[in-house]
Amino acid sequence: MGSADRELDRLRAELDARQTEHDALHDKYVRLHAEFDNFRKRNAKERMELLMTAGADTIKSILPVLDDMERAMVHNAQVNDLEAVKQGFSLIHQKFFHILANHGVKAMEAKGQPFNPDLHDAITQIPAPEAALKGKVLEVVETGYMIHDKVLRYAKVVVGE
Repeated sequence: MGSADRELDRLRAELDARQTEHDALHDKYVRLHAEFDNFRKRNAKERMELLMTAGADTIKSILPVLDDMERAMVHNAQVNDLEAVKQGFSLIHQKFFHILANHGVKAMEAKGQPFNPDLHDAITQIPAPEAALKGKVLEVVETGYMIHDKVLRYAKVVVGE
C-alpha cells in the first residue's frame, strides 16, 4: 500500500498547488475587474466634466452678447431714432455670429441650392415659378447650421416642385 499512499499524497500536493494557482488567478481576475470598473467610472466622470467645462466656455463667450442686448434694451427705451436701434441690433448680431464662427459654427447657404435631405428639412413644396427651380430650395424658413462640417441643425426649407 505504500505506493498507493505516495501516489495519493502526490495527487493531493498537485491538487493543493492547482488550488493555490487557481486562487491566485481568481484574485488577480477580481482585482483586474475592479480596476477596470474604476477606470471606466473615472473615465465617464472625466468625460462629463470635460463636456460641462466645454459648455461653460461656450456660454462664457456668449455672455458679452447678452450684456450688449441688455445695454441696447436700456438705450432703446430712451431713443426714438429707429435707424440707431437697427444699427445696434445689427452690430450685436454680427458680434454673436462672430463668436459662433470662432466655435466652428457656420450658417448653411440653402436658398437656390438643390434640395439635399442630408442638409435640409423640407416643410412644404410649392410650384416652382420657373422650371429651373424645380427640386431647389425656394425659401429658407429656418436657417440651418454646421459645426465643423457636421450638421448642427437642419435648414427648414420650402422646395419647388
